[in-house]
Amino acid sequence: MAELPRLPFERSDVLEISATYGALRAKAPITRVRTRTGDEAWLVTGYEQVRAIFADERFGRSHPDPDNAPRVSNSALTGGPNGDYATEKDVHDRMRRLLAPAFSARRMRALSGHVQELIDGLLDRMEEQGPPADLHASLSVPLPIQVICELLGVPLADRDHFRAIAEEMTDLTDPDRSAAARTAMEEYSHGIVKTKRDHPGEDVYSDLATADLPDDEIATIAGGLLFAGHETTVNRIDGGTVLLLHNPEQLEGLKRDPALAPAAVEEIMRLGSPNDHGLGRYAREDVEIDGTRIKAGELCVLVTAAANRDESVFVDPERFDIGREMQPHLGFGYAIRYCLGANLARVELRAVFGTLFQRFPDLRLTVPLEELPQRHDRLTGGFSALPVTW
Repeated sequence: MAELPRLPFERSDVLEISATYGALRAKAPITRVRTRTGDEAWLVTGYEQVRAIFADERFGRSHPDPDNAPRVSNSALTGGPNGDYATEKDVHDRMRRLLAPAFSARRMRALSGHVQELIDGLLDRMEEQGPPADLHASLSVPLPIQVICELLGVPLADRDHFRAIAEEMTDLTDPDRSAAARTAMEEYSHGIVKTKRDHPGEDVYSDLATADLPDDEIATIAGGLLFAGHETTVNRIDGGTVLLLHNPEQLEGLKRDPALAPAAVEEIMRLGSPNDHGLGRYAREDVEIDGTRIKAGELCVLVTAAANRDESVFVDPERFDIGREMQPHLGFGYAIRYCLGANLARVELRAVFGTLFQRFPDLRLTVPLEELPQRHDRLTGGFSALPVTW
């Protein structure tokens, strides 16, 4: 029997994903591989196939035998099963009903003026300090942290504390360290939620404080909101900036017309790939997807970065084009697995990319693209610094 392809596949360029994904998709959009833990899994790289699994309630993040379930990696975050197999769907549905109003498009648009003020303040400070600067430390990290702290009701003074925990949560080299950090994040977040029961505010953690959910589930949700609410946006600001700098014709178009920022954000979400580790989903029963029979308990690894480059859906999919006629990308998931924070991310990213190059039209990297410090040992990937001048 031929040896199965083994994840992760090598990336030749910080802005690209491995060509192996496209080669495998050309043969079969759902194919057998081995994960980085040596377990067998189904690798899903086709756009329609990824969408189908996202939308299918017969797939979930939990497993009836979690200790023996196949894993994507040793990460405590997304490497293996999450949640209780018997209650996963109920908890997921209740969580979305509880949180959807807080993250609605209307409420997020109402935040846009304040987000703009935060961006202006951060860029003022960067300009005052003068070039060169680290955009990662000056804008990409502090903006999402300030926004999520206000939205959730987390003390901004704690930002260094929970940011350090978030860094450890993404560690791919030490699963015990990653697991301990996840527990620490949940305990920290849950502690704030519990104080909101006596001292509520106009924030999401106050909503969680009154939720009809077990404490352990509230802790998991609270920790997940704080982590995902800032970490992923940090990477998208960094990655989007690099994509634009690497595509000067597209950048010039955005400079001429900052109203193109929303389109630029969608293309950044489609093509940007701070990591390509994939999302694990387990079949809850035998399922057939596009002619492939997936047995109950088997692992599917959904690679949205590959699906967003599916040539059967996107014209010239490897080209970064903020003027393309956009087919809905999967950067925020799909259907019942669509990211609750998508509206928030769009508000932040549109404001960033509608402002950054207006304020600093000569912004450029101070090192070659290949010398940017990458976080290879972190689940969420991305850069640890983004040195720029202007």
